[in-house]
Amino acid sequence: MNQLITIRNLLIRRNHRDALRVEELDIPRGETLAVVGPNGAGKSTLLLSLAHLLKPAKGEVKYDGKHLREWDDLEYRRKIAFVFQDPLLMDMTVEENVALGLKFRGVDKSEARLRAETWMKAMGVDSLAKRRAGQLSGGEAQRVSLARAFVLDPELLLMDEPFSAVDPQTRGQLLKDLSELLAHEHRTTIFVTHNLREAAQMGDRVAVVIGGELKQVGKPNQIKEYPVDDLVESFLQDF
Repeated sequence: MNQLITIRNLLIRRNHRDALRVEELDIPRGETLAVVGPNGAGKSTLLLSLAHLLKPAKGEVKYDGKHLREWDDLEYRRKIAFVFQDPLLMDMTVEENVALGLKFRGVDKSEARLRAETWMKAMGVDSLAKRRAGQLSGGEAQRVSLARAFVLDPELLLMDEPFSAVDPQTRGQLLKDLSELLAHEHRTTIFVTHNLREAAQMGDRVAVVIGGELKQVGKPNQIKEYPVDDLVESFLQDF
């Protein structure tokens, strides 16, 4: 299988303490991996290490067969996009927000406009193109944030609980739309959530992180039926 990411014996330290241990994790190209676990378990630390914003204390992370430390930082950043819990939009129009990353990359204005239009439509915000970011609802803002990520055509999409700040009805529709989009796009995605049902809906596989350690990875039904230990079994009670 064509692995995009391989992790071996990884240790990430934050504030002089062990924050995350991953003995082994392979993420094939095109997979959506949902990462679940209690608050403070190390889920976001995993994303930040994959974004190369946190450097390993030991172990290795390879991207496309090459150690992260061997990648040029700018070259690597252009292969990934990060969607945060809060949309973090600039004080400009929806269209300008979506095209902002393309502007930074020097993409021709007409091409940037076309790509922005494509992804605004895909995320259902094309009718809001001229609206300013401050006039958007939480769900609309997060759709714009997702369009801003997809327009960059990343090889790897990292999402840190992107729906936790929106209302349940909006959240359900966003999940449905994004699940369908990822199934169609086959874009490698790592999606952090504490919601087990979201993980099962979105993820091809689920990774369970508890107490700063990657405990188990597998299909949602496999993990539910065969939890690796009592901690995982207890966490999955509401699955």
